[in-house]
Amino acid sequence: MKNNKLFTAIFGTGIGALLLLQGCGSDNINSNITSNAINKAETAKQLDPLAKFDKAKSAKLTDTAKLLAGMEVDSKSSLAKVQQVSGWNSHQNYYKNAWSKLENQQLAKVRKWKDKELQAINAKTPTVFYPFSGPDFLYSFSLFPKAKELILVGLEPVGSVPDFAKLSANESNRALGKARSSLSEILQFSFFRTNDMRVDLQKQGVLPILYVFMARTNNRILDLQYIGLDKNAKVKQFEKGMVPGVKIAFVPQGESEPRTLYYFSTDLSNSGLKKHPEFTQFVSQLNQPVTYLKAASYLMYNSSFSGIRDTILNTSSHLLQDDSGMPLKSFDNEKWDLTFYGNYTRPIGLFKNSYQSDLRRVYTSNKDIQPLDFGIGYKFGVNQSNLMLAKTK
Repeated sequence: MKNNKLFTAIFGTGIGALLLLQGCGSDNINSNITSNAINKAETAKQLDPLAKFDKAKSAKLTDTAKLLAGMEVDSKSSLAKVQQVSGWNSHQNYYKNAWSKLENQQLAKVRKWKDKELQAINAKTPTVFYPFSGPDFLYSFSLFPKAKELILVGLEPVGSVPDFAKLSANESNRALGKARSSLSEILQFSFFRTNDMRVDLQKQGVLPILYVFMARTNNRILDLQYIGLDKNAKVKQFEKGMVPGVKIAFVPQGESEPRTLYYFSTDLSNSGLKKHPEFTQFVSQLNQPVTYLKAASYLMYNSSFSGIRDTILNTSSHLLQDDSGMPLKSFDNEKWDLTFYGNYTRPIGLFKNSYQSDLRRVYTSNKDIQPLDFGIGYKFGVNQSNLMLAKTK
């Protein structure tokens, strides 16, 4: 008995201690496993810049864009029912025909020209500032597909996109029709008519058109936030009194680095900028952006738009424009190198008072100016339009 008690006293206690030690070791092992799993997850997020985005939200945003653009979504999508409404086939065929024509006549040629003339700019993944743009993501992305940020500005409101999951068949048809009707000009002429935009986009805003262009250029929408500029020119969640805007994170097909599209709805005249000086501050803080100007209504020819003109000239590393952007006399030869493309005769009748005799002399005296085999801006015939690329010295 004494030996048994001694055995228990020694070995029983020892086994209990051993089990206790094993338990502690198990906790440590589990803790290490958990810690390693967390570290691996964090590392995966760092390696995959898309991991931070909500996949379900992204899928719904992207599918909404595809439907507005007449593109089919997966049958398992929560929005696939829209493809069963009576107007879907005509909606889809409209875009197939219009986009095929646009691709052949315009976009393929624009991209080919970009590959040759804007290669060095795009290699630096620039920030692109596009004032007076309206919702023209299409041409800005076609010319600058490597831009890490695209900043569009227009008078048109941001608006909203339809939630197809909550719409009836008739409501879905109406939503699709509204998106189509707002796009006819740019699909045909390469620009939006300002008066038409005021009517078409006053209620629905620019978002549906931005969605169409993003879908048709094979971009996946990752996130959308309604934002504004506070008094310190910081981008914040929108509050009343701010310069209103929207921030869209997106990624091109086959890529993994997210890009950012901003659209701000604001008046760029001197009086408008006086009301919101934070917008001038915001643009001035951009890191040597490339500014793009197309069909800008010759507004910066006038002293009433001198503020935004001077801000662009003082901030930009490059400027690509047709003749509706800034007059030639705005560019100091000691500060800018200028390269011209296409043809310049005179503006369309609506803007006949903005004729530039000095620009005409450049085109008649320089026989080395390369033609443009696509139309862009107000004169949309082949080699009727012009582009000028300005680079800071």
